[in-house]
Amino acid sequence: MRKVILFIASSLDGYIARTSGSVDWLFTDQDYGYTDFLANIETVLMGRRTYEQVLSFGEYPYKGTQGFVFSRTRNKSDEHVTFISGDLAGFVEGLKSGKGKDIWLVGGSELIQSCMSHDLIDEFVISVHPIILGDGIPLFRAPLQMRKLNFLNCRSFDTGLVQLVYVRIRNPEVC
Repeated sequence: MRKVILFIASSLDGYIARTSGSVDWLFTDQDYGYTDFLANIETVLMGRRTYEQVLSFGEYPYKGTQGFVFSRTRNKSDEHVTFISGDLAGFVEGLKSGKGKDIWLVGGSELIQSCMSHDLIDEFVISVHPIILGDGIPLFRAPLQMRKLNFLNCRSFDTGLVQLVYVRIRNPEVC
């Protein structure tokens, strides 16, 4: 079965972007395991605002992957992605049960919240940057049900960035 992996960066105070959506604070001086991670990904999932931000960076960075964008307002697919507006849980479960490499949940926080509420995320790779933004778009939006995770590993870098990896506990007790 394919895994859905949330591979994302966060500030120390839990934000994935400034309130404006800007991610100008992200470290880009090293690879931070991105190339190895991407080699095991075949499908990317993201929300509409995240997709629009990705396009603003220039060339589409996920060529060679199957892309799906979840949106309530836009439904016209393009050369990079297919827009999805229906049943999130059923669609993602269908992807997970198919053959292929893993699935990357790119972001944003509304899609993460929806995936969390349907218990769809199998692995969490969170790169915590040593910066406090003070405000912004949170990694995890309320409300969420409490969920226990198993620690898999962590890696620290000379820049102060710490990459944490947790896996979902299958059939968890209700917390």
